[in-house]
Amino acid sequence: MTPQAIGLAACAVLVAMILLRVPVGAALMIVAALGYAAIDGWAPALATLGTTPFDLAQAYSLSVVPLFLLMGVVAARTSIAAELFAAANALVAGRRGGLAMATVGACAGFGAICGSSLATASTMSRVAIPQMRRFGYADSVAAGIVASGGTLGILIPPSIVLVVYAIVAQSSVPALFAAALLPGLMLAALHVVVILVLTRIWPADLPPGDAMSPAERLRAAAGMWKMALIFAVAVGGIYAGFFSPTEAAAVGAFLSILIGFASRQMDLRGLIGAMRETVTISGTLFFIVLGALMFGYFMVQSRIPASLGDWITAQAVPRWAVMLFIVAVYLVLGCFLDTISMVLITVPVFLPIAVGLDYSPVWFGVLVLMAAEVGLITPPVGLNIFVISAQSRDIPVLRIYRGILPFLIAHALGIGLLIAFPEIALWLPELFY
Repeated sequence: MTPQAIGLAACAVLVAMILLRVPVGAALMIVAALGYAAIDGWAPALATLGTTPFDLAQAYSLSVVPLFLLMGVVAARTSIAAELFAAANALVAGRRGGLAMATVGACAGFGAICGSSLATASTMSRVAIPQMRRFGYADSVAAGIVASGGTLGILIPPSIVLVVYAIVAQSSVPALFAAALLPGLMLAALHVVVILVLTRIWPADLPPGDAMSPAERLRAAAGMWKMALIFAVAVGGIYAGFFSPTEAAAVGAFLSILIGFASRQMDLRGLIGAMRETVTISGTLFFIVLGALMFGYFMVQSRIPASLGDWITAQAVPRWAVMLFIVAVYLVLGCFLDTISMVLITVPVFLPIAVGLDYSPVWFGVLVLMAAEVGLITPPVGLNIFVISAQSRDIPVLRIYRGILPFLIAHALGIGLLIAFPEIALWLPELFY
């Protein structure tokens, strides 16, 4: 068999193993080791399998992941999400659809310090859905807004998925953070536009909330100082050149813990629980990263990325059509994979193709995240949908699907604008770096 045939067969086996619920990290390592051995023999395969874990454990750049995770876990255990929702609501209180807009703003803000779409959707569903239902919002609209708004958690920096992409793609973390900021804000704005349209089409489904006096608005808006402080110090410190990403993650985690203790929303037992949760998530994540690194080495040996790139060049397919095909792949993968697994499995295959088409790896990272976001809310599965369903058991899944459909338009517009105008993502990195 040719290396390309072995690579394609290995990809088919990998998909089958994932569908059979084999852990993603284990599936990646097994397929990579067997495929590597089939191409180069057992000695090189075993040597790579033996050295890769040590190289991964010694990589200082990976220490940023558990630190950002700790920052997000601590934030999720405090009242930051509720205070963000109240602050965002203060800006649009009394408007039709105002609570929905506040939910989008709170999702964007909480995602900025959480870095996880699933955690953002889970936390905001407990905060925002009861409030929207109390004022008479349709269940489908309330659930759809939270599910779609939760996807902003992996795009607005600091994002764990962006850090993982940077490790796999060997790109700059600060440049990726800068590149994701404007697309994240653009996507949040597109959500607000969709909400405004919905208030015209179905005004009864998005009633206004309580009006607030100027003093009440100011008092509620002051509640966002915790998020603003953490974001300004951690992310602002990176942009200003004061911190490396790892140092910024450490400072952000320390600030989250300090705020939790100072506000008496966290004690020693809560901190130990947050650390235990961080270690569990980090261990699972690093196991997947290890498998992905092995899989990446195997993909290089199989020459599948190079062969795909040569085939696409020979077909004279427009660049934008190739990117749309890649986006479609992420929509399918989002039905049964989490975002990090999607990135780790696909980037070794797709990134060389994008670079061969003269796309920036930084821009491509933002596109990958925006496409993966859509996969998280695409019927018939979509992991965010089931997170919302688990938190609000009395809302049927089909009703959540119906509520998400209008917001898929916002995501499609965002991806289309990013492909048509790459400067949306590249302007800030070129300005700062």
